[in-house]
Amino acid sequence: MPADHDESRLRALRQVVYRTFVQQGRPPSAAEAATACGVGEEEVLAGWRLLHDRHVLVLDADRTAVRMAHPFSARWMGFVVASEEQKWWGGCAWDSFGIMAAIGRPVLVATSCLGCGRPLALRADPARAPEEPYVAHFLVPAARWWDDVVWTCSNIRLACDARHAGEGGGAVVDLATMWRLGSVWYGDRLRDDFRRRSPEEANAVFADLGLTGGFWTLPA
Repeated sequence: MPADHDESRLRALRQVVYRTFVQQGRPPSAAEAATACGVGEEEVLAGWRLLHDRHVLVLDADRTAVRMAHPFSARWMGFVVASEEQKWWGGCAWDSFGIMAAIGRPVLVATSCLGCGRPLALRADPARAPEEPYVAHFLVPAARWWDDVVWTCSNIRLACDARHAGEGGGAVVDLATMWRLGSVWYGDRLRDDFRRRSPEEANAVFADLGLTGGFWTLPA
């Protein structure tokens, strides 16, 4: 990869991660990505690290393997998402609807209640919002999401209802709004021309869904 990290090569390195997640339920290794893209492993890692720094991918602590490619996770994070063809780990409640939106097909989502631990299951369908009375709880405010994005995602959980959504602050979002948020946020995630939203664009999405106030504001 040239020193300026050719953008078309970066797109290819991003897409091989998403393609492997969709097809195999896991991210590729650096060696697999190198073979798929026709480059060396060091070029793959250099590109992935740049994408990590841009908040496009999330690498593990030693920056040698993909930890997350939102909405997909390489490890269990409390959500199992399954279509008729494949099973994935969702990074959080938001990401579980995001997998539905990204692949454009109905999925089953399995998790447990944040408050009481009861198993929860729902069908997430791109065609209609779910009817379950569950809610999602966000612990970390938007301005701090990327301080530790794995921790942030680990604390976007579902609960049976608002009474079970925790008492430690944060924000509670109804399930229909979560479905809409996942649909809007991740509907174009697998496209070759995907572009990460600016803070201003993200704030506009949140506002359109009624997610307003300081908790939901990303700094410009």
